[in-house]
Amino acid sequence: MKTVLMGVAMCGALSAALSLAWSAERGARPQQDKPQGRWGELPPIPDNVEVLEDVVYGSGGGRDLRLVLFLPKDDRPIHPGVVFIHGGGWSGGSPLHFYRQATYLASKGYVGACVEYRLSGEAKFPAAIEDVKCAVRWMRANADKYRIDRNRIASAGGSAGGHLASMLGVMNKEDDLEGDGGHAEFSSKTNAVVAFNGAFDFTPLMDHMQRRSEQSGKPSPPEKFIGGSMKEFPEKFKQASPMTYVDATDAPHAFLHGTADVTVPIKQSVDMMEALQEVGVRAELYEAEGEGHGFFNAGPEYEKTLKRMKKFLNDVFEWSAP
Repeated sequence: MKTVLMGVAMCGALSAALSLAWSAERGARPQQDKPQGRWGELPPIPDNVEVLEDVVYGSGGGRDLRLVLFLPKDDRPIHPGVVFIHGGGWSGGSPLHFYRQATYLASKGYVGACVEYRLSGEAKFPAAIEDVKCAVRWMRANADKYRIDRNRIASAGGSAGGHLASMLGVMNKEDDLEGDGGHAEFSSKTNAVVAFNGAFDFTPLMDHMQRRSEQSGKPSPPEKFIGGSMKEFPEKFKQASPMTYVDATDAPHAFLHGTADVTVPIKQSVDMMEALQEVGVRAELYEAEGEGHGFFNAGPEYEKTLKRMKKFLNDVFEWSAP
């Protein structure tokens, strides 16, 4: 049954405008009020959360790929995990975009990993998908070390990150795009998806994006991601669309989207939700009335979406968290 909740809040900044430079500092840091790491300032870290920075999770394009790990400090023997994937039009952004959400969930007993991936300026499709798949495999490969339940791993992301998070929840190993970044013996499919204003079907999205691209005279973010236009590479755009892989084996999805989003229209989330529901997969939508792209990053909607994400994950994973 379609679940639609309405909310009102101040509009956050566009995810594509959130690209931040790397800092030069490397290595794990002691807990401080606001420690500075590779990708920028960490939020205040509560006493029941430990942060490990600069953790290498795999390789891509001949270089190390890294993540920041948020660990609950409690006596539970095992915890659910969440791989957080930043937005930025597949061409910008950084793992710090979800530090606050990862910190919050770690305080509730979730292991969170905020991951980097190769952006479109470095490598084209399917590099980003291969990288985030590797991150999920890394989490399963290191489940015993970090007390993670291999069968309760979610992917969460915003905008381009929402797209990648959904790909992790709908693709099976036989769909390919696994890459060779490491940990091939483990599955890259997640058990739940939380997607904030994500893109799920490039065919209708490109009709919308093309008009904006013509006005600017520049390639659209999806064209930069794929490495060409829909006319040039129709099969690649199809292969890169979560909608292509919808079937009854897919992970439950929670969609969170602003009704006034002009970057990625809310119809992307509505159509994907309905497609999943049609094959019997749990899918629900939180609509933020009048809000645009990146609405979940600021104002009252930040708290609302945070609690909505926690409730959904607690329900799906049957996890007790305060």
